[in-house]
Amino acid sequence: MIPVAVTQRVEVTRYGERRDCLDQRWTDWMIHCGLLPVPVPNDAAAAAALCDLAQAKGLLLTGGNDLASLGGDAPERDATERRLLTRFEASGLPVIGVCRGMQVIQARFGVPLYRIEGHVTAVAQVRLADGATRRVNSYHRFGTLETVPELEVLARAADGTVKAIRHTSRPIFGMMWHPERLDPFPERDAEQFRRCFGRVAACAA
Repeated sequence: MIPVAVTQRVEVTRYGERRDCLDQRWTDWMIHCGLLPVPVPNDAAAAAALCDLAQAKGLLLTGGNDLASLGGDAPERDATERRLLTRFEASGLPVIGVCRGMQVIQARFGVPLYRIEGHVTAVAQVRLADGATRRVNSYHRFGTLETVPELEVLARAADGTVKAIRHTSRPIFGMMWHPERLDPFPERDAEQFRRCFGRVAACAA
């Protein structure tokens, strides 16, 4: 299986412990896609070293935690994901961002994000760039109607909110829905992960 670095959310316990956490469904999803998840800690230097040790062939930026610039309380995660995104982008290795992960990518390229309403639901409809529609889920409070030339919009919600993006020349892809939470697993998204992480090539819709 292809090793892929997977970022984790920060959870603060009632004892004040700051824990790195990953939904077990991510492991099930990655194995389903033929990929080996390598969870990385929210320490930028340690995460980079682990990526080298595991010879990670790609990076998955997962959901959870608002960006610190949007009021989030996990600056160590922001720092780790920024460093890893820079590292994998410079190496030409593929990156997929899911929910918060897509927001990390958008912020990296200067897309303004702001609070939105009505995008927390187990069932949502998106319209793809080819005009087709599909059912997904949606669990985010920040988004945008805009993009920048480097990031092509692949899907939008009915209100115009950007739901999926792709870099026009690099293997970087983002989606605002959680494929690991859908039952059964969506094969369209599984094929997306396999294409992106299976080879160093542009992530196609």
